[in-house]
Amino acid sequence: MNILFLGDIIGRVGREGLLQILPNLKAKHRPDFIIANAENAAHGKGLSPKIAQALWAEGIDVLTMGNHTFDRKEIASIMSDSRLLRPANYPAAVPGRGAGVYKSRSGVPVAVIQLMGRVYMPLTDCPFQTADRELPILQNVAKVIVADLHAEITAEKAALAWHLDGRVTAAVGSHTHVQTADERLLPKGTAFLTDAGACGPVNSIIGMEVPVALSRFLTGLHSPMVVASGDALVCGCVIDVDPSTGRARSLTRVREEVRLPATLPEDH
Repeated sequence: MNILFLGDIIGRVGREGLLQILPNLKAKHRPDFIIANAENAAHGKGLSPKIAQALWAEGIDVLTMGNHTFDRKEIASIMSDSRLLRPANYPAAVPGRGAGVYKSRSGVPVAVIQLMGRVYMPLTDCPFQTADRELPILQNVAKVIVADLHAEITAEKAALAWHLDGRVTAAVGSHTHVQTADERLLPKGTAFLTDAGACGPVNSIIGMEVPVALSRFLTGLHSPMVVASGDALVCGCVIDVDPSTGRARSLTRVREEVRLPATLPEDH
């Protein structure tokens, strides 16, 4: 079975690019299950219920979030939806859930968990200890388990992946918006990619307009970031899984440029 994991969706450009190329990705890879990180899908920061519903309607099974989960207050109305996951290592009192088990198109149960790093990130509970607590629960109902590692630094993602080796099918990083070229199978059968990349504007600085982002480095002054316009780059990966064991057979990166109209509909 194949699982398609899509990197952070950034604003209107990211959404339109993804939705334009998604039918081709489905035809090529025939995914049994689709996961996408959507914490930047609304104007490049947060997620709205309307956008979540539109992404689910296109066949994305689970949307993962991250440190921008609660940047939009309207998300409160969908936090109870099982198809939306925030970091599992948020304190227990935080709304929503950090893991879930779902039925894939082939009928095989697929579990998804999101873990957020703590280096240069908002304070959360320990992701390593959270994984140790949550994984036995997921393993009771699913052999196929995918972990979204939402973290800033590569070392922390790698450490989490090695900690999870043999206990999850795949450990795929999100958050940095830059796809890495280090895909591999760890010794006990877990597929690992430090970062899946992003679905967002090609000509940008991690999805944002170049002049605004560049000025921060040139002046040291804070300016509100704005999602860039133009064509899209859709990044992610496809994980080939042995459903009988839950082990990954391979992980293949996805990286597709998508031409978009010069003018897109107004974002909401």
